[in-house]
Amino acid sequence: AQQFVLNLLVSGHCKVTSSLAPTYEQLADAFSGVKDRVVIAKVDADSDKELARKYEVKGFPTLKWFDAKGNPEPYESGRDLDSLATFVTEKSGVKSSIKPPAPPATTILDVHNFDEVALNPTKNVLVAFTAPWCGHCKNMKPAYEAVAATFKTESDCIIANVDGDDKKNSELTKKYDVSGFPTIKFFSKDNKDPITYDSIRTEAAFVAFLNEKCGTHRAVGGGLNDQAGRLPEFDSLASKFFVAGAEARDSIFKEASVLAASVGETSKHYVRVMEKVVNGSEGYVQKEAARLTKILEKKNLSPLKLDEIKIKANILSAFAEKDEGTKISRAEAEL
Repeated sequence: AQQFVLNLLVSGHCKVTSSLAPTYEQLADAFSGVKDRVVIAKVDADSDKELARKYEVKGFPTLKWFDAKGNPEPYESGRDLDSLATFVTEKSGVKSSIKPPAPPATTILDVHNFDEVALNPTKNVLVAFTAPWCGHCKNMKPAYEAVAATFKTESDCIIANVDGDDKKNSELTKKYDVSGFPTIKFFSKDNKDPITYDSIRTEAAFVAFLNEKCGTHRAVGGGLNDQAGRLPEFDSLASKFFVAGAEARDSIFKEASVLAASVGETSKHYVRVMEKVVNGSEGYVQKEAARLTKILEKKNLSPLKLDEIKIKANILSAFAEKDEGTKISRAEAEL
């Protein structure tokens, strides 16, 4: 069988060589099952200066690809694992054992679908213009992907990415004044003249920015935060309800029922809690809160179902005792 060789010529005194070593070892492992076809090799050029001169090694590390006939070719692409493995596969036709990466959580845009998504008047869209070779983009990617996953259930808040280095997208980068990477723009559903995101590129900062701009209540790490589903007017009624005596509770329950008819579905959770208590389930709030907390901790339901449960748990917390003053008020109400 034809054999191909990727040869890494190194120097023991080179810091760049040292930083590449772990990735190169991973590459060797990825092709270890096909050594009859592909060899990932390494030569200490300090010890073999004749070889270094022969192959015109002028700096370290130097990577040379040798085809089946032994003809050398310099490797001049990226030094990350994916770039190296892709190069070897393209040259040899041999696939590595590296598992393909999971599909991105971000929505991938290009010149063909950009307007359809980013300029959609029903969508808020955060767009990162990035480049595959950009170190800052690579550093940002884990946080940006995490945020995209967190907002996946928000149908009108899209987290997107454009390869600004791809020539086909050059019109987009020019139109939106992309002069460096990453450049991040927010396209509001109310105004499609984008604003530039210029805050820190952390998961927490992205989540805070999007919650403010999209009117959402997402939490860092996924799911909803403690304010999701809460309605100030009903929070006030819940607080009054908690400290009220039986007769007053019935009146507050009726008031909340009338108000909920004109507010929306979320408000009805407040009414259901009141109804349970009015009908004699005094310990309902504590028991239900404990049950929902256990479900949320397990996280074994769909994201949409977990959102629904988190909202119910948040509303239940509006009925909980907050401090000693609340306890005294309730005690006085029951006398």
